[in-house]
Amino acid sequence: MHRYSIADGIRDGNVLGFDPYKVLTYRDIDLRKAVALMKANAATENEAITDSHKAKLYYHYMDAAKVKMAGHLEKSGKYDKGIEDYIPREQYERDEHQKMVIQDIKENWLRLSHASKFHSIFATSSISEAIDYYRLIKEEMPELKITALFDPNIDNNGGVKFKEDGLVEIIEDYNERYEQDFSLATHGKFKKDISARLAHKKPYERIEREPEKQLDLLIVVDQMLTGFDSKWVNTLYMDKILKYENIIQAFSRTNRLFGPDKPFGTIRYYRYPNTMERNINSAIELYSGNKPLGLFVEHLDYNLEKMNQIFEDISHLFISAGITDFSKLPESVDECSKFAKLFSNLNDYLEAAKIQGFTWEQQKYPFKDPEKNVEMVFDENTYLILALRYKELFTGGDGEGFRDIPFDIDGHLVAIDTGRIDTDFMNSRFEKYLKQLHQDDIDQDQLQVTLDELHKSFATLTQEEQKYANIFLHDVESGNADLESEKTFRDYITEYQFRAKNEQVRKLVNALGFDFSKLENLMNVGVTESNINVREVRRLEENHRQG
Repeated sequence: MHRYSIADGIRDGNVLGFDPYKVLTYRDIDLRKAVALMKANAATENEAITDSHKAKLYYHYMDAAKVKMAGHLEKSGKYDKGIEDYIPREQYERDEHQKMVIQDIKENWLRLSHASKFHSIFATSSISEAIDYYRLIKEEMPELKITALFDPNIDNNGGVKFKEDGLVEIIEDYNERYEQDFSLATHGKFKKDISARLAHKKPYERIEREPEKQLDLLIVVDQMLTGFDSKWVNTLYMDKILKYENIIQAFSRTNRLFGPDKPFGTIRYYRYPNTMERNINSAIELYSGNKPLGLFVEHLDYNLEKMNQIFEDISHLFISAGITDFSKLPESVDECSKFAKLFSNLNDYLEAAKIQGFTWEQQKYPFKDPEKNVEMVFDENTYLILALRYKELFTGGDGEGFRDIPFDIDGHLVAIDTGRIDTDFMNSRFEKYLKQLHQDDIDQDQLQVTLDELHKSFATLTQEEQKYANIFLHDVESGNADLESEKTFRDYITEYQFRAKNEQVRKLVNALGFDFSKLENLMNVGVTESNINVREVRRLEENHRQG
Protein backbone atom coordinates (compact mmCIF):
# COMPACT_ATOMS: atom_id res chain seq x y z
CA MET A 1 0.00 0.00 0.00
CA HIS A 2 2.79 2.45 0.84
CA ARG A 3 4.10 2.10 -2.72
CA TYR A 4 0.71 2.69 -4.34
CA SER A 5 0.73 6.47 -4.95
CA ILE A 6 -2.08 8.83 -5.84
CA ALA A 7 -0.69 8.96 -9.38
CA ASP A 8 -1.11 5.18 -9.60
CA GLY A 9 -4.70 5.53 -8.43
CA ILE A 10 -5.45 8.15 -11.09
CA ARG A 11 -3.80 6.13 -13.86
CA ASP A 12 -5.75 3.04 -12.77
CA GLY A 13 -9.02 4.98 -12.94
CA ASN A 14 -9.81 4.63 -9.24
CA VAL A 15 -9.86 8.39 -8.71
CA LEU A 16 -9.85 11.43 -11.01
CA GLY A 17 -6.94 13.62 -12.03
CA PHE A 18 -6.54 17.25 -11.02
CA ASP A 19 -6.82 20.46 -13.02
CA PRO A 20 -5.16 23.18 -10.89
CA TYR A 21 -5.17 26.89 -11.84
CA LYS A 22 -2.90 29.58 -10.46
CA VAL A 23 -5.04 32.73 -10.26
CA LEU A 24 -3.22 36.04 -9.76
CA THR A 25 -5.08 38.65 -7.73
CA TYR A 26 -1.98 40.88 -7.99
CA ARG A 27 0.22 41.05 -11.06
CA ASP A 28 3.68 39.56 -10.57
CA ILE A 29 5.31 42.70 -11.95
CA ASP A 30 3.51 44.91 -9.44
CA LEU A 31 4.59 42.76 -6.49
CA ARG A 32 8.14 42.58 -7.81
CA LYS A 33 8.26 46.36 -8.18
CA ALA A 34 6.92 46.89 -4.66
CA VAL A 35 9.56 44.55 -3.18
CA ALA A 36 12.35 46.13 -5.25
CA LEU A 37 11.40 49.61 -4.03
CA MET A 38 11.21 48.38 -0.44
CA LYS A 39 14.65 46.76 -0.65
CA ALA A 40 16.10 49.88 -2.27
CA ASN A 41 14.46 52.01 0.43
CA ALA A 42 12.93 54.19 -2.28
CA ALA A 43 9.46 55.67 -2.52
CA THR A 44 9.37 55.86 -6.33
CA GLU A 45 11.08 54.25 -9.31
CA ASN A 46 12.69 57.56 -10.21
CA GLU A 47 14.25 57.81 -6.73
CA ALA A 48 15.54 54.23 -6.99
CA ILE A 49 17.05 54.67 -10.44
CA THR A 50 18.79 58.03 -9.84
CA ASP A 51 20.67 56.84 -6.73
CA SER A 52 23.50 54.43 -7.64
CA HIS A 53 23.34 52.41 -4.40
CA LYS A 54 19.54 52.17 -4.49
CA ALA A 55 19.61 51.43 -8.22
CA LYS A 56 21.81 48.38 -7.66
CA LEU A 57 19.34 46.89 -5.18
CA TYR A 58 16.33 47.92 -7.25
CA TYR A 59 17.57 46.27 -10.45
CA HIS A 60 18.67 43.16 -8.56
CA TYR A 61 15.13 42.47 -7.35
CA MET A 62 13.59 43.49 -10.68
CA ASP A 63 15.69 40.86 -12.47
CA ALA A 64 13.58 37.69 -12.69
CA ALA A 65 16.70 35.62 -13.45
CA LYS A 66 18.28 36.63 -10.13
CA VAL A 67 15.21 36.69 -7.88
CA LYS A 68 12.36 34.34 -8.75
CA MET A 69 8.77 34.94 -7.66
CA ALA A 70 8.85 31.87 -5.39
CA GLY A 71 11.82 30.96 -3.20
CA HIS A 72 13.72 27.74 -3.82
CA LEU A 73 16.34 25.48 -2.30
CA GLU A 74 19.76 25.55 -3.90
CA LYS A 75 21.77 22.36 -4.35
CA SER A 76 23.83 23.36 -1.35
CA GLY A 77 20.71 23.27 0.79
CA LYS A 78 20.57 27.04 1.20
CA TYR A 79 17.13 28.61 0.78
CA ASP A 80 17.09 31.39 -1.82
CA LYS A 81 14.22 33.78 -1.08
CA GLY A 82 11.75 34.75 -3.76
CA ILE A 83 9.69 37.90 -4.22
CA GLU A 84 6.67 36.37 -2.48
CA ASP A 85 8.76 35.69 0.63
CA TYR A 86 8.86 39.45 1.16
CA ILE A 87 5.11 39.95 0.74
CA PRO A 88 3.46 40.35 4.17
CA ARG A 89 0.44 38.24 5.08
CA GLU A 90 -1.64 41.42 5.35
CA GLN A 91 -1.33 41.86 1.57
CA TYR A 92 -3.77 38.96 1.16
CA GLU A 93 -6.16 40.18 3.84
CA ARG A 94 -6.97 43.39 1.99
CA ASP A 95 -10.39 44.05 0.45
CA GLU A 96 -8.79 44.28 -3.01
CA HIS A 97 -7.56 40.69 -2.83
CA GLN A 98 -10.76 39.26 -1.37
CA LYS A 99 -12.91 40.99 -3.98
CA MET A 100 -10.74 39.59 -6.78
CA VAL A 101 -11.12 36.08 -5.32
CA ILE A 102 -14.91 36.42 -5.18
CA GLN A 103 -14.97 37.84 -8.70
CA ASP A 104 -13.10 34.75 -9.95
CA ILE A 105 -15.52 32.40 -8.16
CA LYS A 106 -18.47 34.32 -9.55
CA GLU A 107 -17.18 34.36 -13.14
CA ASN A 108 -16.51 30.61 -13.16
CA TRP A 109 -19.36 29.33 -11.01
CA LEU A 110 -21.93 28.24 -13.61
CA ARG A 111 -19.35 26.49 -15.78
CA LEU A 112 -17.46 24.70 -13.01
CA SER A 113 -20.50 23.70 -10.97
CA HIS A 114 -22.59 22.71 -14.01
CA ALA A 115 -25.21 25.23 -12.88
CA SER A 116 -24.89 24.12 -9.22
CA LYS A 117 -25.23 20.41 -9.99
CA PHE A 118 -21.88 19.91 -8.24
CA HIS A 119 -20.74 21.45 -4.97
CA SER A 120 -17.54 23.28 -4.01
CA ILE A 121 -15.30 23.82 -0.99
CA PHE A 122 -13.57 27.14 -0.33
CA ALA A 123 -10.55 26.86 1.99
CA THR A 124 -9.48 30.08 3.75
CA SER A 125 -6.48 30.91 5.96
CA SER A 126 -8.22 31.90 9.19
CA ILE A 127 -11.58 31.97 10.92
CA SER A 128 -11.80 35.75 10.57
CA GLU A 129 -11.26 35.45 6.80
CA ALA A 130 -13.80 32.64 6.58
CA ILE A 131 -16.37 34.94 8.20
CA ASP A 132 -15.36 37.84 5.95
CA TYR A 133 -15.71 35.71 2.83
CA TYR A 134 -19.03 34.31 4.03
CA ARG A 135 -20.47 37.81 4.33
CA LEU A 136 -18.97 39.00 1.05
CA ILE A 137 -20.29 36.03 -0.92
CA LYS A 138 -23.74 36.48 0.64
CA GLU A 139 -23.66 40.03 -0.68
CA GLU A 140 -22.09 39.39 -4.09
CA MET A 141 -23.74 36.03 -4.90
CA PRO A 142 -27.01 35.93 -2.94
CA GLU A 143 -28.37 33.15 -5.14
CA LEU A 144 -25.74 30.70 -3.84
CA LYS A 145 -26.59 28.38 -0.97
CA ILE A 146 -23.52 28.69 1.25
CA THR A 147 -22.37 28.04 4.79
CA ALA A 148 -19.11 27.97 6.73
CA LEU A 149 -17.55 25.46 9.08
CA PHE A 150 -14.67 25.90 11.52
CA ASP A 151 -13.73 24.81 15.02
CA PRO A 152 -15.85 26.86 17.45
CA ASN A 153 -13.32 26.32 20.25
CA ILE A 154 -10.29 27.83 18.49
CA ASP A 155 -9.66 31.57 18.37
CA ASN A 156 -7.22 31.35 15.42
CA ASN A 157 -6.70 35.14 15.32
CA GLY A 158 -10.39 35.65 14.78
CA GLY A 159 -11.14 37.51 18.00
CA VAL A 160 -13.59 35.88 20.40
CA LYS A 161 -16.46 38.35 19.89
CA PHE A 162 -16.01 38.56 16.08
CA LYS A 163 -15.87 34.78 15.77
CA GLU A 164 -18.89 34.15 17.98
CA ASP A 165 -21.01 36.74 16.16
CA GLY A 166 -20.01 35.25 12.83
CA LEU A 167 -20.74 31.70 13.92
CA VAL A 168 -24.16 32.67 15.26
CA GLU A 169 -24.96 34.42 11.96
CA ILE A 170 -23.85 31.38 9.94
CA ILE A 171 -25.91 28.92 11.99
CA GLU A 172 -29.00 31.14 11.99
CA ASP A 173 -28.79 31.55 8.20
CA TYR A 174 -28.47 27.77 7.83
CA ASN A 175 -31.45 27.15 10.10
CA GLU A 176 -33.60 29.59 8.15
CA ARG A 177 -32.67 28.20 4.74
CA TYR A 178 -32.99 24.52 5.60
CA GLU A 179 -35.59 24.68 8.40
CA GLN A 180 -33.21 23.37 11.08
CA ASP A 181 -32.73 24.22 14.74
CA PHE A 182 -28.97 24.16 15.41
CA SER A 183 -27.13 26.37 17.91
CA LEU A 184 -23.63 26.89 19.25
CA ALA A 185 -24.34 24.14 21.76
CA THR A 186 -25.20 21.67 18.99
CA HIS A 187 -22.37 22.64 16.64
CA GLY A 188 -21.35 18.97 16.30
CA LYS A 189 -24.76 18.08 14.87
CA PHE A 190 -24.54 21.16 12.63
CA LYS A 191 -21.28 19.82 11.17
CA LYS A 192 -22.76 16.34 10.72
CA ASP A 193 -25.76 17.77 8.85
CA ILE A 194 -23.49 19.78 6.53
CA SER A 195 -21.38 16.70 5.81
CA ALA A 196 -24.43 14.57 4.97
CA ARG A 197 -25.96 17.32 2.81
CA LEU A 198 -22.71 17.80 0.87
CA ALA A 199 -22.24 14.05 0.35
CA HIS A 200 -25.94 13.27 -0.42
CA LYS A 201 -26.05 10.75 2.41
CA LYS A 202 -28.81 9.99 4.92
CA PRO A 203 -31.15 11.78 5.26
CA TYR A 204 -30.23 13.49 1.96
CA GLU A 205 -29.71 10.51 -0.39
CA ARG A 206 -31.82 11.95 -3.25
CA ILE A 207 -31.17 15.62 -2.60
CA GLU A 208 -30.06 16.18 -6.22
CA ARG A 209 -33.78 16.02 -7.09
CA GLU A 210 -34.47 18.90 -4.68
CA PRO A 211 -32.00 21.70 -5.53
CA GLU A 212 -33.41 23.98 -2.84
CA LYS A 213 -32.10 21.57 -0.19
CA GLN A 214 -28.60 21.33 -1.64
CA LEU A 215 -25.51 23.18 -0.44
CA ASP A 216 -23.58 24.94 -3.19
CA LEU A 217 -20.45 26.15 -1.39
CA LEU A 218 -18.88 25.27 1.95
CA ILE A 219 -16.31 27.69 3.39
CA VAL A 220 -13.75 26.07 5.71
CA VAL A 221 -10.44 26.79 7.41
CA ASP A 222 -9.06 23.33 8.18
CA GLN A 223 -12.09 21.10 8.62
CA MET A 224 -13.37 18.84 5.81
CA LEU A 225 -10.05 19.11 3.93
CA THR A 226 -9.09 15.61 5.10
CA GLY A 227 -11.16 12.47 5.45
CA PHE A 228 -14.34 13.86 3.90
CA ASP A 229 -15.52 12.20 0.68
CA SER A 230 -18.27 13.26 -1.68
CA LYS A 231 -18.48 12.51 -5.38
CA TRP A 232 -20.67 15.61 -5.64
CA VAL A 233 -17.74 17.95 -4.83
CA ASN A 234 -15.81 18.82 -7.99
CA THR A 235 -14.10 22.17 -7.23
CA LEU A 236 -11.78 23.45 -4.51
CA TYR A 237 -11.12 27.18 -4.16
CA MET A 238 -8.05 27.88 -2.01
CA ASP A 239 -6.99 31.14 -0.39
CA LYS A 240 -4.39 29.58 1.87
CA ILE A 241 -0.92 28.06 1.72
CA LEU A 242 -0.52 24.31 2.11
CA LYS A 243 2.42 21.93 1.86
CA TYR A 244 3.07 18.28 1.02
CA GLU A 245 0.47 15.83 2.35
CA ASN A 246 -1.96 18.66 3.16
CA ILE A 247 -2.02 19.62 -0.52
CA ILE A 248 -2.72 16.05 -1.66
CA GLN A 249 -5.38 15.63 1.01
CA ALA A 250 -7.13 18.91 0.13
CA PHE A 251 -7.00 18.33 -3.63
CA SER A 252 -8.41 14.84 -3.15
CA ARG A 253 -11.72 16.26 -1.90
CA THR A 254 -12.50 16.89 -5.59
CA ASN A 255 -11.42 13.68 -7.31
CA ARG A 256 -14.01 11.04 -6.38
CA LEU A 257 -15.44 9.27 -9.43
CA PHE A 258 -18.83 10.44 -10.67
CA GLY A 259 -19.45 10.13 -14.40
CA PRO A 260 -18.98 11.95 -17.72
CA ASP A 261 -19.96 15.34 -16.24
CA LYS A 262 -16.98 15.19 -13.88
CA PRO A 263 -13.83 14.28 -15.83
CA PHE A 264 -11.48 15.70 -13.16
CA GLY A 265 -11.31 17.77 -10.00
CA THR A 266 -10.73 21.50 -10.44
CA ILE A 267 -8.57 23.55 -8.05
CA ARG A 268 -8.17 27.34 -8.17
CA TYR A 269 -5.66 28.91 -5.78
CA TYR A 270 -5.02 32.59 -5.03
CA ARG A 271 -2.69 33.23 -2.07
CA TYR A 272 1.06 33.48 -2.76
CA PRO A 273 0.25 31.75 -6.07
CA ASN A 274 3.84 31.19 -7.24
CA THR A 275 4.85 29.78 -3.87
CA MET A 276 1.77 27.58 -3.87
CA GLU A 277 2.64 26.37 -7.38
CA ARG A 278 6.10 25.40 -6.11
CA ASN A 279 4.56 23.61 -3.13
CA ILE A 280 2.19 21.70 -5.42
CA ASN A 281 5.07 20.54 -7.63
CA SER A 282 7.06 19.44 -4.56
CA ALA A 283 4.09 17.52 -3.16
CA ILE A 284 3.42 15.82 -6.48
CA GLU A 285 7.07 14.80 -6.83
CA LEU A 286 7.03 13.28 -3.34
CA TYR A 287 3.65 11.55 -3.43
CA SER A 288 3.60 10.35 -7.02
CA GLY A 289 6.77 8.29 -6.62
CA ASN A 290 8.45 10.56 -9.21
CA LYS A 291 5.86 9.33 -11.75
CA PRO A 292 3.42 12.26 -12.03
CA LEU A 293 2.17 11.21 -15.48
CA GLY A 294 -1.62 11.42 -15.53
CA LEU A 295 -1.83 13.26 -12.22
CA PHE A 296 -2.67 16.58 -13.86
CA VAL A 297 -5.15 16.61 -16.72
CA GLU A 298 -4.32 18.07 -20.11
CA HIS A 299 -4.97 21.76 -20.70
CA LEU A 300 -7.60 23.29 -22.99
CA ASP A 301 -5.35 23.62 -26.04
CA TYR A 302 -4.55 19.89 -25.97
CA ASN A 303 -8.20 18.89 -25.57
CA LEU A 304 -9.29 21.12 -28.46
CA GLU A 305 -6.59 19.68 -30.71
CA LYS A 306 -7.70 16.15 -29.83
CA MET A 307 -11.31 17.05 -30.62
CA ASN A 308 -10.25 18.29 -34.06
CA GLN A 309 -8.11 15.20 -34.70
CA ILE A 310 -10.88 12.78 -33.73
CA PHE A 311 -13.41 14.68 -35.83
CA GLU A 312 -11.07 14.35 -38.83
CA ASP A 313 -10.86 10.59 -38.14
CA ILE A 314 -14.66 10.36 -38.03
CA SER A 315 -14.95 12.35 -41.27
CA HIS A 316 -12.45 10.04 -42.98
CA LEU A 317 -14.39 7.00 -41.73
CA PHE A 318 -17.68 8.24 -43.20
CA ILE A 319 -16.10 9.42 -46.48
CA SER A 320 -14.41 6.02 -46.90
CA ALA A 321 -17.87 4.48 -46.50
CA GLY A 322 -19.19 6.73 -49.28
CA ILE A 323 -21.05 9.09 -46.90
CA THR A 324 -19.91 12.69 -47.25
CA ASP A 325 -22.52 14.45 -45.11
CA PHE A 326 -22.99 12.18 -42.05
CA SER A 327 -26.56 11.58 -43.24
CA LYS A 328 -26.51 7.90 -42.27
CA LEU A 329 -24.38 5.28 -40.57
CA PRO A 330 -21.92 3.15 -42.52
CA GLU A 331 -23.22 -0.28 -43.55
CA SER A 332 -20.23 -2.16 -42.11
CA VAL A 333 -20.53 -3.31 -38.50
CA ASP A 334 -16.77 -2.80 -38.07
CA GLU A 335 -17.06 0.80 -39.29
CA CYS A 336 -19.98 1.43 -36.93
CA SER A 337 -17.98 -0.03 -34.08
CA LYS A 338 -15.05 2.25 -34.87
CA PHE A 339 -17.38 5.26 -35.08
CA ALA A 340 -18.83 4.39 -31.65
CA LYS A 341 -15.36 4.40 -30.10
CA LEU A 342 -14.29 7.59 -31.87
CA PHE A 343 -17.41 9.52 -30.91
CA SER A 344 -17.14 8.36 -27.30
CA ASN A 345 -13.52 9.59 -27.22
CA LEU A 346 -14.53 12.88 -28.83
CA ASN A 347 -17.13 13.40 -26.14
CA ASP A 348 -14.60 12.71 -23.35
CA TYR A 349 -12.38 15.53 -24.61
CA LEU A 350 -15.42 17.75 -25.14
CA GLU A 351 -16.61 17.31 -21.53
CA ALA A 352 -13.15 18.27 -20.24
CA ALA A 353 -12.87 21.24 -22.61
CA LYS A 354 -16.28 22.60 -21.56
CA ILE A 355 -15.16 22.80 -17.94
CA GLN A 356 -11.92 24.49 -19.03
CA GLY A 357 -13.74 27.23 -20.94
CA PHE A 358 -14.77 25.83 -24.33
CA THR A 359 -18.06 27.07 -25.76
CA TRP A 360 -19.67 26.33 -29.13
CA GLU A 361 -20.07 30.06 -29.76
CA GLN A 362 -16.28 30.50 -29.98
CA GLN A 363 -14.46 28.83 -32.87
CA LYS A 364 -10.96 30.33 -32.47
CA TYR A 365 -8.93 29.97 -29.26
CA PRO A 366 -5.78 32.06 -28.80
CA PHE A 367 -3.19 31.05 -26.18
CA LYS A 368 -0.07 32.70 -24.74
CA ASP A 369 2.02 30.47 -26.96
CA PRO A 370 0.95 31.38 -30.55
CA GLU A 371 1.90 27.88 -31.71
CA LYS A 372 -0.89 26.50 -29.51
CA ASN A 373 -3.69 28.61 -31.05
CA VAL A 374 -6.58 26.40 -32.10
CA GLU A 375 -9.43 26.86 -34.57
CA MET A 376 -12.24 24.32 -34.35
CA VAL A 377 -12.95 22.43 -37.58
CA PHE A 378 -16.56 21.57 -36.68
CA ASP A 379 -19.48 23.29 -34.96
CA GLU A 380 -22.26 22.32 -32.55
CA ASN A 381 -24.70 21.45 -35.32
CA THR A 382 -22.25 18.95 -36.82
CA TYR A 383 -21.58 17.50 -33.37
CA LEU A 384 -25.32 17.01 -32.78
CA ILE A 385 -25.68 15.32 -36.16
CA LEU A 386 -22.94 12.88 -35.13
CA ALA A 387 -24.74 12.39 -31.80
CA LEU A 388 -27.90 11.55 -33.77
CA ARG A 389 -25.97 8.90 -35.73
CA TYR A 390 -24.56 7.55 -32.46
CA LYS A 391 -28.08 7.18 -31.05
CA GLU A 392 -29.02 5.21 -34.16
CA LEU A 393 -26.42 2.61 -33.22
CA PHE A 394 -28.67 1.99 -30.23
CA THR A 395 -32.09 2.22 -31.88
CA GLY A 396 -31.28 0.71 -35.23
CA GLY A 397 -31.79 4.04 -36.99
CA ASP A 398 -35.02 3.12 -38.71
CA GLY A 399 -37.35 3.71 -35.79
CA GLU A 400 -38.28 0.05 -35.62
CA GLY A 401 -36.86 -0.74 -32.20
CA PHE A 402 -33.66 -2.13 -30.75
CA ARG A 403 -31.11 -4.32 -32.46
CA ASP A 404 -28.26 -6.44 -31.21
CA ILE A 405 -24.91 -4.71 -31.67
CA PRO A 406 -21.37 -6.00 -31.06
CA PHE A 407 -20.07 -2.89 -29.29
CA ASP A 408 -20.71 -0.95 -26.10
CA ILE A 409 -23.09 2.00 -26.17
CA ASP A 410 -22.70 4.79 -23.62
CA GLY A 411 -26.07 5.67 -22.07
CA HIS A 412 -24.83 9.19 -21.32
CA LEU A 413 -24.19 9.78 -25.03
CA VAL A 414 -27.50 8.25 -26.04
CA ALA A 415 -29.16 10.82 -23.77
CA ILE A 416 -27.63 13.81 -25.60
CA ASP A 417 -30.38 16.26 -26.57
CA THR A 418 -30.27 16.30 -30.38
CA GLY A 419 -33.53 18.22 -30.54
CA ARG A 420 -31.50 21.43 -30.64
CA ILE A 421 -30.16 20.76 -34.14
CA ASP A 422 -30.57 23.87 -36.24
CA THR A 423 -33.13 23.20 -39.00
CA ASP A 424 -33.21 26.77 -40.32
CA PHE A 425 -30.92 25.89 -43.25
CA MET A 426 -33.08 22.92 -44.24
CA ASN A 427 -36.24 25.05 -44.13
CA SER A 428 -34.59 27.85 -46.15
CA ARG A 429 -33.47 25.35 -48.83
CA PHE A 430 -37.01 23.96 -49.00
CA GLU A 431 -38.52 27.44 -49.40
CA LYS A 432 -35.97 28.24 -52.12
CA TYR A 433 -36.76 24.93 -53.85
CA LEU A 434 -40.53 25.64 -53.81
CA LYS A 435 -39.97 29.13 -55.18
CA GLN A 436 -37.85 27.83 -58.06
CA LEU A 437 -40.21 24.91 -58.71
CA HIS A 438 -43.16 27.24 -59.28
CA GLN A 439 -41.35 29.61 -61.62
CA ASP A 440 -42.52 29.67 -65.22
CA ASP A 441 -39.01 29.49 -66.69
CA ILE A 442 -37.42 26.91 -64.42
CA ASP A 443 -33.64 26.65 -64.58
CA GLN A 444 -33.31 22.88 -64.21
CA ASP A 445 -29.60 23.04 -63.30
CA GLN A 446 -30.19 25.61 -60.56
CA LEU A 447 -33.21 23.65 -59.33
CA GLN A 448 -31.06 20.53 -59.06
CA VAL A 449 -28.38 22.44 -57.09
CA THR A 450 -31.02 23.62 -54.61
CA LEU A 451 -32.48 20.11 -54.37
CA ASP A 452 -29.01 18.68 -53.71
CA GLU A 453 -28.47 21.25 -50.95
CA LEU A 454 -31.81 20.27 -49.43
CA HIS A 455 -30.87 16.58 -49.50
CA LYS A 456 -27.54 17.36 -47.81
CA SER A 457 -29.41 19.02 -44.96
CA PHE A 458 -31.23 15.70 -44.32
CA ALA A 459 -28.25 14.69 -42.18
CA THR A 460 -29.94 16.59 -39.34
CA LEU A 461 -32.82 14.07 -39.49
CA THR A 462 -33.07 10.55 -38.15
CA GLN A 463 -33.13 7.73 -40.69
CA GLU A 464 -36.89 7.37 -40.22
CA GLU A 465 -37.43 11.12 -40.71
CA GLN A 466 -35.28 11.05 -43.85
CA LYS A 467 -37.56 8.35 -45.28
CA TYR A 468 -40.66 10.52 -44.86
CA ALA A 469 -38.82 13.63 -46.05
CA ASN A 470 -38.10 11.87 -49.34
CA ILE A 471 -41.71 10.64 -49.62
CA PHE A 472 -42.96 14.18 -49.05
CA LEU A 473 -40.54 15.64 -51.64
CA HIS A 474 -41.72 13.06 -54.15
CA ASP A 475 -45.31 14.20 -53.51
CA VAL A 476 -44.26 17.84 -53.98
CA GLU A 477 -42.59 17.06 -57.32
CA SER A 478 -45.62 15.07 -58.54
CA GLY A 479 -48.05 17.77 -57.36
CA ASN A 480 -49.75 15.50 -54.83
CA ALA A 481 -48.73 17.36 -51.68
CA ASP A 482 -51.08 19.75 -49.91
CA LEU A 483 -48.88 22.79 -49.21
CA GLU A 484 -49.68 25.46 -46.62
CA SER A 485 -47.84 28.78 -46.34
CA GLU A 486 -47.34 28.60 -42.55
CA LYS A 487 -45.82 25.10 -42.45
CA THR A 488 -42.10 24.39 -42.36
CA PHE A 489 -40.37 21.43 -43.96
CA ARG A 490 -40.05 19.86 -40.49
CA ASP A 491 -43.83 20.24 -39.97
CA TYR A 492 -44.53 18.25 -43.13
CA ILE A 493 -42.13 15.47 -42.06
CA THR A 494 -43.85 15.21 -38.66
CA GLU A 495 -47.26 15.13 -40.35
CA TYR A 496 -46.23 12.33 -42.73
CA GLN A 497 -44.77 10.32 -39.84
CA PHE A 498 -47.97 10.73 -37.84
CA ARG A 499 -50.11 9.59 -40.75
CA ALA A 500 -47.90 6.56 -41.35
CA LYS A 501 -48.03 5.53 -37.69
CA ASN A 502 -51.80 5.89 -37.61
CA GLU A 503 -52.10 3.79 -40.74
CA GLN A 504 -49.95 1.07 -39.14
CA VAL A 505 -52.20 1.09 -36.07
CA ARG A 506 -55.37 0.87 -38.17
CA LYS A 507 -53.97 -2.10 -40.11
CA LEU A 508 -53.17 -3.86 -36.85
CA VAL A 509 -56.65 -3.10 -35.45
CA ASN A 510 -58.34 -4.43 -38.57
CA ALA A 511 -56.18 -7.55 -38.65
CA LEU A 512 -56.74 -8.44 -34.98
CA GLY A 513 -60.24 -7.06 -34.46
CA PHE A 514 -59.31 -4.65 -31.66
CA ASP A 515 -61.50 -1.85 -30.34
CA PHE A 516 -59.63 1.16 -31.81
CA SER A 517 -60.84 3.69 -29.21
CA LYS A 518 -59.65 1.50 -26.30
CA LEU A 519 -56.31 0.87 -28.00
CA GLU A 520 -55.91 4.61 -28.56
CA ASN A 521 -56.59 5.30 -24.85
CA LEU A 522 -54.10 2.61 -23.88
CA MET A 523 -51.44 4.20 -26.06
CA ASN A 524 -52.11 7.66 -24.62
CA VAL A 525 -51.88 6.77 -20.91
CA GLY A 526 -48.26 5.63 -21.00
CA VAL A 527 -48.53 2.00 -19.98
CA THR A 528 -45.21 0.39 -19.02
CA GLU A 529 -44.06 -3.02 -17.77
CA SER A 530 -44.36 -1.80 -14.20
CA ASN A 531 -47.98 -0.61 -14.41
CA ILE A 532 -49.49 -2.98 -16.95
CA ASN A 533 -52.30 -4.58 -14.98
CA VAL A 534 -55.99 -4.45 -15.79
CA ARG A 535 -57.08 -2.30 -12.86
CA GLU A 536 -54.33 0.25 -13.38
CA VAL A 537 -54.95 0.48 -17.11
CA ARG A 538 -58.68 0.99 -16.54
CA ARG A 539 -57.94 3.70 -13.94
CA LEU A 540 -55.54 5.45 -16.32
CA GLU A 541 -58.06 5.23 -19.15
CA GLU A 542 -60.75 6.73 -16.94
CA ASN A 543 -58.45 9.58 -15.84
CA HIS A 544 -57.53 10.21 -19.44
CA ARG A 545 -61.18 10.38 -20.53
CA GLN A 546 -62.00 12.82 -17.71
CA GLY A 547 -59.28 15.15 -18.86
